Amino acid sequence: MTGTAPKSPDLLRSLPGPRVELGHEGPLPLDCGESLEQFAIAYQTYGELNADKSNAILVCHALTGDQFAAETHPLTGKPGWWEVLIGPGRPLDTERYFIICSNVLGGCLGSTGPKDINPATGRPWGLDFPFITITDMVHAQKRLMDHLGIDKLFAVVGGSMGGMQVLEWASKFPERVRTAIPVATASYHSAQNIAFHEVGRQAIMADPDWDEGRYLETGKIPRRGLAVARMTAHVTYLSEQALHRKFGRRLQNRGELSYGLDADFQVESYLRYQGASFVERFDANSYLYITRAMDYFDLAADFGGVLANAFRNSPVRFCVISFTSDWLFPTADARRIVHALNAATADVSFVEIESDKGHDAFLLNEPEFHETLHGFLNGCAEQIDLPTGELRPLPEGEAAWDAGRIS
Repeated sequence: MTGTAPKSPDLLRSLPGPRVELGHEGPLPLDCGESLEQFAIAYQTYGELNADKSNAILVCHALTGDQFAAETHPLTGKPGWWEVLIGPGRPLDTERYFIICSNVLGGCLGSTGPKDINPATGRPWGLDFPFITITDMVHAQKRLMDHLGIDKLFAVVGGSMGGMQVLEWASKFPERVRTAIPVATASYHSAQNIAFHEVGRQAIMADPDWDEGRYLETGKIPRRGLAVARMTAHVTYLSEQALHRKFGRRLQNRGELSYGLDADFQVESYLRYQGASFVERFDANSYLYITRAMDYFDLAADFGGVLANAFRNSPVRFCVISFTSDWLFPTADARRIVHALNAATADVSFVEIESDKGHDAFLLNEPEFHETLHGFLNGCAEQIDLPTGELRPLPEGEAAWDAGRIS
C-alpha cells in the first residue's frame, strides 16, 4: 500500500485545540505499577460553560476516535465522528451544554502515547511506554477536569470503548458524575473481542516495517499490518444486514470476475480503502496499546468479582443503551450492566434500539437513539434547573452519512 510518511509528533502537537501538560500536581500512577511524571491531554470543547459549571458533558471516544467529535477533522477533512449528536438542537445541545472531548491517554492525536518522546532517552517511547488501562485513561481525564475547574460533570457519555470509560467514571468517581450514559458497550471485554484484537495486533507486529515498535526512529510505518488490523476490526462494526444492503455481491468497477486477487467485489474495495485511509491518521503502537487496554477491562474484577459492587450506593443516574444488531457488544452485555445496577438499587433506565446497522449504529442517524438520549438528558436537566430544548431534525444529507469512521 502507498501513502504519505507518518505524522511527526511536532505536527500532531500543532493540531488545533488545547493541549494541556499535566502532572505538576503529582505523578499519575498507572495500573501496571509504573507512573507518568508528566503527561499531556489534548481536548476540544463545544458550547459554553455556565457560571456554576453545572452543564459540562464529557464525551468519551471509541478505540480509533479522537477529540475532534463535532468539527471537520484537521487531518482527514472529514466530519467529526459525532456531529450527528453534538450541536445546536441535537441531543448533546451546544446551546445548553458545554461538551468536552479529550484524546485518551495512549492516543496519537496530541495526548501522551507511545509515539511521543521519552524524556529519559530523547527518542520516541515505542514499546517502552507503560501499558495503560481504561482506569488510567479515566484518571487522566479526571486530572483534566480538575484543571478545568469542573468538580461535577452533568453527564459522561460514550459508545464502545467510550462506554467502558463511562462505566469507569461512574464506579470510581460517582461523586463527580450526575448522569452516566454507556452506549453499545460491556462491563468486560469478551474472549471473542480479545481474539479479534489479537489478530489485528499480530498483523501489525508481523509487518517488517514495525521494526519491534521502533519504526518512528527510522521513518517507517507498518502500513500493511495496520491496514489489515483496521480491515479486520471494521468487519466487526457492521452487521450482515448492513453489509448486504451496502454491498451485496456487487462487483467493483467491472462487469465480470477477474479470476485474480484484485478487489473484484465492492466490499473488498471498501475494506481496502478503510485500511489505507486509517494508516494516515493513526499510530500503529497506539493501536496496540489501546486495544490492549480494552482487553484488560473487567470492571467487576476491581470489586471482588461482583459487578453490582461497582455501583453500591451510587448517586448517579444511568441510561444504558444497546442496539439489536450489534454482535460485537450485544444486548446481553447491556442487560448484564442493568442487572448489576438493579442489584445495587441504582437509578437506571435501559433502552434497546431496533437497528440493522450493527455496532456502528451509535455513530449514525438512528432517530430512536437520538430521541432517547435527548429525552433522558432533558429529564436530568430539569432536576437541576438547566434549560431544556427541542430536538431538531438533522439537515438533509447528514442522515445518510456513512459508517466506519472511528469505532
